[in-house]
Amino acid sequence: MANPVLDDILERLRATQRELDQELDRLVEEGRERFRYSLRRGKVVFERNMRSLHRQQRISLWRYLRRAPLAYILTAPLIYGVALPMLILDFSLTLYQQVCFRVYGIPRVRRADFFVIDRHRLAYLNPIEKLNCVYCGYGNQLIEYAREVAGRTEQYWCPIKHAQRTMDPHARVQCFFGYGDADAYRQELKALRRDWDAHGKDV
Repeated sequence: MANPVLDDILERLRATQRELDQELDRLVEEGRERFRYSLRRGKVVFERNMRSLHRQQRISLWRYLRRAPLAYILTAPLIYGVALPMLILDFSLTLYQQVCFRVYGIPRVRRADFFVIDRHRLAYLNPIEKLNCVYCGYGNQLIEYAREVAGRTEQYWCPIKHAQRTMDPHARVQCFFGYGDADAYRQELKALRRDWDAHGKDV
């Protein structure tokens, strides 16, 4: 059932999100000018003098390890032990949507839209810091990718809001049917299963 008040709030939220995106893009451009780098074929390229300045700021590997708290070194295997489950999740998500989304007619999530691995190119990071940055970036972007795949699955199979609001619902929940609204679920489910444009990136 349509709710004009909620629809108005959602439209204002979308407008605010567009303004926020524009402001964030502007700040990124300012950062490029301030730290003197550009993007060439998707790769970050710093000006030569900035690269030299960055190299001067790098902490040597031996000094970095010598200054690291013992607890950090002892817990490193636990941190990196999550790599295998993450790789399995990544592969499983990609296989799942390549097979199931095709069968259901759900637009596939472009994996490349969610993965930006670039921090290892910063010259002021030593090899361990670069590895950490790649690992953290991959893990967090994998969760973003997984969330979109799961969100599209939920929109197709069970687009019903919960009786209680969850902590941080994904954006697709806004178009879900109200908890207990059986008429809307039965009458509008097929239409919602075709409405992907307003809620995310597809291929």
